[in-house]
Amino acid sequence: MSQKETIILGIESSCDDTSAAILKNNAILSNLIAGQKVHESYGGVVPELASRAHLQNIVPVVDDAMKKAGVTIDQLDAIAFTKGPGLLGSLVVGTSFAKSMALALDIPLIDVNHMYGHVLAHFIDDEDKPKPSFPFLCLTVSGGHTQIVLIRDHLDMEIIGTTIDDAAGEAFDKTAKLLGFPYPGGPLIDKHAKNGNPEAFEFAKPNMKGYDYSFSGLKTSILYFLQKQEKENPNFIKENLDDLCASVQRSITNILFKKVVKAAKDLGISEVAIAGGVSANSEVRSRLQEEGKKRGWNVYIPKFEYCTDNAAMIAIAGLYMHKAGLHSDQKVSAQARIPFSPILRTSEK
Repeated sequence: MSQKETIILGIESSCDDTSAAILKNNAILSNLIAGQKVHESYGGVVPELASRAHLQNIVPVVDDAMKKAGVTIDQLDAIAFTKGPGLLGSLVVGTSFAKSMALALDIPLIDVNHMYGHVLAHFIDDEDKPKPSFPFLCLTVSGGHTQIVLIRDHLDMEIIGTTIDDAAGEAFDKTAKLLGFPYPGGPLIDKHAKNGNPEAFEFAKPNMKGYDYSFSGLKTSILYFLQKQEKENPNFIKENLDDLCASVQRSITNILFKKVVKAAKDLGISEVAIAGGVSANSEVRSRLQEEGKKRGWNVYIPKFEYCTDNAAMIAIAGLYMHKAGLHSDQKVSAQARIPFSPILRTSEK
């Protein structure tokens, strides 16, 4: 018996990228992203400018995504959108568009937690990539979040470790700014680190209980170190740029995986994945593979296009919620902060 086709439009607008994707069952037919270069000159995302750009981009991006997928509006079964967390003004644009379109088409509306999307991107159909088996751990790392998530089922997840202050992605970006890189600087640290010595410099190592993280001390350590060195040699950063990038990247990666290794050992789990924007970092990806070989893990690394914010991950999360009958009504609203609680306990199925 053939599976009934389910076609979902996904919309993501949590920060500065406007994205739309079309999903048929578990396969992505299109996944388009409109970026916003306006923020580069400010050294970070300006919320007001981001929301204005979303207003300009959302209609053409959705239209192009549907055209590329060869799908018409009457074929859509549901619309999934990012409810939060994120920048409120940006979220409101995507939420309002999704609500209006779902109402006009009289089809289900699905509000998705952005962080669930990052995790569930691993279940997008791809012949080259196997899907994780339950239960598995996912290190979800982005500019705003650093979490170790225990996934028992598609809609049953629990954060077992998180940052108590700054996210790893923020540590990358703030350090990049200190080194003189333009925004976003994380990818530039990765690029220069390839030519540097990761053991050249030592920075502060946080000592957090359990599986939690802290990156504020590391950022302060890097700041004070650079200030001291530049007093002695004003050209210190320029002369040691590659080694600094490699050392910072190694420090952050060591902090991340120390906790992942502990969690996997404590819980007896050998299925481990990464997700989020920082999972595009080459050191993070290679370190997961190294740890996997050393510890007998099955490891899962997303395609680059599913690491950063994108609508494909919102669409796949929407698919599982749609199957479970978890739909929103027109009263739903965007939320800058939302709890990461299990959508549906395995025992409730």
